[in-house]
Amino acid sequence: MNLIARKAEGRRQAVGIDVGGTNLRAALIDEDGRISTPIYERVITDRQGFAQRIETIVGLLDQSSSGPVGIGLPGRVDVQRNRAVSAGYLDIAELPIPELLGGEMGRVVRLDNDAAMALRAEMAIGAAQGFSNVVLLTIGTGIGGACAMGGKPVQGHSFAGQLGHITVHATGGALCKCGRYGCVETTSSGSALGRLVREAGLPEGMRAAELLQRGRAGDALALTVLRQWAGPLRCAIETLIAAIDPDLIVLGGGLGAEAFAALDYAPFNSEWFQRPIRAAILGDDAGMIGAGLCALAFAATQVGEAAAC
Repeated sequence: MNLIARKAEGRRQAVGIDVGGTNLRAALIDEDGRISTPIYERVITDRQGFAQRIETIVGLLDQSSSGPVGIGLPGRVDVQRNRAVSAGYLDIAELPIPELLGGEMGRVVRLDNDAAMALRAEMAIGAAQGFSNVVLLTIGTGIGGACAMGGKPVQGHSFAGQLGHITVHATGGALCKCGRYGCVETTSSGSALGRLVREAGLPEGMRAAELLQRGRAGDALALTVLRQWAGPLRCAIETLIAAIDPDLIVLGGGLGAEAFAALDYAPFNSEWFQRPIRAAILGDDAGMIGAGLCALAFAATQVGEAAAC
């Protein structure tokens, strides 16, 4: 989907920033989710360097110094306090990002988890457009996610959407970084796929696309790996369906399309757990787009309009 905007004259825009595990993506985002002046670069992980670079990027994109800003961050975000609670190896917990960007002067600055921002974009202009109750699972090096009910992301106490920690092996299983055993992140993430490929004796570093190609050709080892990878993911999806009964499940992230295809090798177990599943369509820009749309929606509430982030 080509969302690069040629012109944005007369349209409201916000700075949208998506902070990933390795890369940062930023741009001006208009009300239709169109992108202009994109910036793609590596993430600076130290606290001071990160803060300074975010300030610089926002200044480059919004020279008015007053436009709304949305930022998607990895890990846990307390949206009520507008603070990162934990962000993996990024040293930004409790960093006063809104204040650094002019929030105390009236500028709208909204923080949320990166998957929640991506879900907003997919619901607004992507694979989940027209649906109100949606689950997004992001499949990459790890597994993240977000849930929306009634059209709005579920926030909880800053832990809602940590879907990689759904238990799929009640006993045993690999140790997860959360300290528990049997999380779906340990079975169905990109890291897990790499381990399964090695254990099967397949070529080191085989990509998911090649594995799927071999599976379609009937390769027995590839089929075994695909079932081992997709089976626990199907179990996690069925658990989510049993818990919240969404209208739609979307698979995004760097391996979202491949995980969607791999589910063919792990069919649903019962009609009870059959819900539409789609691959995300906005790619790596989803978080950035969603962050901009979130900021625009929240800014609209500040002037009495109906939209809300």
